[in-house]
Amino acid sequence: MTAIQANQLDRALVAAPASSMAASRAPLAAVSAQRFNAWYGPNHALVDVSLDIPVRHVTALIGPSGCGKSTFLRWINRMNDLVDTARAEGVLRLNGCDLLHRRVDLVDLRRRVGMVFQKPNPFPKSIYDNVAYGPRLHGSPGRAELDETVEACLRKAGLWDEVKDRLRDSALSLSGGQQQRLCIARTLAVNPEVVLMDEPTSALDPRATTRIEELIRTLREQYTIIIVTHNMHQAMRVSDRTAFFYHGRLIEQGPTDRVFNHPDHPETRDYVAGRFG
Repeated sequence: MTAIQANQLDRALVAAPASSMAASRAPLAAVSAQRFNAWYGPNHALVDVSLDIPVRHVTALIGPSGCGKSTFLRWINRMNDLVDTARAEGVLRLNGCDLLHRRVDLVDLRRRVGMVFQKPNPFPKSIYDNVAYGPRLHGSPGRAELDETVEACLRKAGLWDEVKDRLRDSALSLSGGQQQRLCIARTLAVNPEVVLMDEPTSALDPRATTRIEELIRTLREQYTIIIVTHNMHQAMRVSDRTAFFYHGRLIEQGPTDRVFNHPDHPETRDYVAGRFG
C-alpha cells in the first residue's frame, strides 16, 4: 500500500462512522406508499401518492374536506374493504408488509394498526371489558395478565386514576372525553405498531381536546401515530411531520414547522393561512 492509498483509507475510515451515525438517526418508515392510487367507483380519490410515515413520530394529514386524507388513512388498515366500490393500486406497505396483497390477514392487520374514530365509540360493556376485548379476541390471557393489561393501557391513556374504582361500570357512563381516552386504551391493549386517529377531538370540548393532545404527545414515544385533522393549530401542536393533500394529490410533506412556516407550494401556503378550506 502506497502512502497516498494509506491516506485515502484513513480518510474513509474517519468518514464512515459519521455516515453510519447519520443513517441511524434517519427515522425508518412504518408506513410507506409509492404511487398509490385509490378509487370509489369512477371517483379517483387518491392520485399517485408517495409518502413515508416515520416510526414513532406523529404525522398529521391535513387538507380540505374530500381531499383524500381519510381515504388514505382507511387503506392503511384496509377499512375500505367494507366499501363495495373501493379499490386501490400501487404500493402500500406496513413495516415492509404489502398491505394490498389479497392474502393479508385482516384480523391481524387491524391488531397491528389500531383506529380511533371521530366520535367516541365504546362498546356497550364495562370499562374493564372494553379494554380487555382485544386481548381476549387475539389470545387467551389469564386473569392476572388481563388485569395488568387493562391497568397499563388505562394508565397510558391517562384514565386509570379516574376509573380505577368503577371498572365494572358501563363505559357509556363516562364523559365524551373519557370515552375517547377509553377507546385509545382499547386500541393500545393489543399492542399495535401504528395508531390511526381520524379527527379524534372534533366531537370534544376544549378541555377534553387538550387532554387528548397531551396524550398524543406522550404516546409518540412508543407508537407511530397518524392523525387526520382540520384543526391547523392542533396539527402544529401535536405533530412532528405534516402531509398536505389537495384534490386527491399529496402536495407537500415535511417537518411540521417547515410546512406551516416555510411551505414550498402556493396551495399549501394558502391553506395553512386559512384562505380556503
